[in-house]
Amino acid sequence: MKTSWRSASLVASAVSVLALTTACGQEGGTAASSQNVGVTAPAGTVAGVGSGYGGVGAGTSPSASAPGAVGAGGAAQAGTAGQLAVSANDELGKVVIDAAGMTLYRFDADTAQPPKSNCDGDCATTWPPVPADDATAGDGIDKSLLGEVTRTDGTKQLTVDGWPVYRYAKDTNAGDTNGQGVGGKWFALAPDGKKAKSASAAPGLSVRKDPNLGDIVVDKNGMTVYRFVKDEAWPKPVTACLGACVEKWPAVAPVATNDTEGVQKKGLMSFTRPDGVKQMTVNCSPIYTFSGDKAPGDINGQGVGGTWYAVAPDGKLVGAPKQ
Repeated sequence: MKTSWRSASLVASAVSVLALTTACGQEGGTAASSQNVGVTAPAGTVAGVGSGYGGVGAGTSPSASAPGAVGAGGAAQAGTAGQLAVSANDELGKVVIDAAGMTLYRFDADTAQPPKSNCDGDCATTWPPVPADDATAGDGIDKSLLGEVTRTDGTKQLTVDGWPVYRYAKDTNAGDTNGQGVGGKWFALAPDGKKAKSASAAPGLSVRKDPNLGDIVVDKNGMTVYRFVKDEAWPKPVTACLGACVEKWPAVAPVATNDTEGVQKKGLMSFTRPDGVKQMTVNCSPIYTFSGDKAPGDINGQGVGGTWYAVAPDGKLVGAPKQ
């Protein structure tokens, strides 16, 4: 299979880690720039343990009878993909499987444009790359989305819409999806190359269209998110809601950047409040929920005291009077 326009060569030299300045000059423990994207497990750790690779240690291997298994030591499922197909999963919806029925995955630390894999060494033992050699598109798979990327060892890895494709060593039977959500970076592959997501696991922050307010940010439980006009965002987040105030307006806990949908990424970060609690921000503005909202969709906090307002996807106040 050749799809030259989707092919890319991986640089063989070690990837240097750039020091990125966190937005607003604050800590960004959940921002994309703070994610440790390494190509091998940190020194002193067992492969897959504490490394975000999925918990398959050295010397551990899936069942030798599992479809596609080729050996011990975690080097499972290294066989070719064959004809790809779409499987309907009760929790994840449509996911891509190989000819043996094994679930295929993508890695958030990789890139699709251009295609590039950041999973080598111990990572590639836990997450065996799927060879591009004989992969073909079956029913439900757009063959124009299939491509390949050259890995550091010179082998060709399958890509779907540019994303390098993997299996998971802890999937031992056809239909297993044990790799879903591992480390917050590994996800089953949907037919369009996007991430399959559990219907029961809503994003940490997303956008809901309210009939009165328009697009507003909600938390993972669907509860409306608010801002306090007395807070500060620049040059660093500062909360003015302390003590009894935060009991009424609970601070939203940090959310990983890749666990958001529809929310502006710039300024999406966390900071430490004076009371020691870590709080999430949108466009560097601290965000809260309201204890008076009892169900998803409630907007009882909107306009309270003329100082509390729902948050737009870009972090601006919704419905606040112009000042």
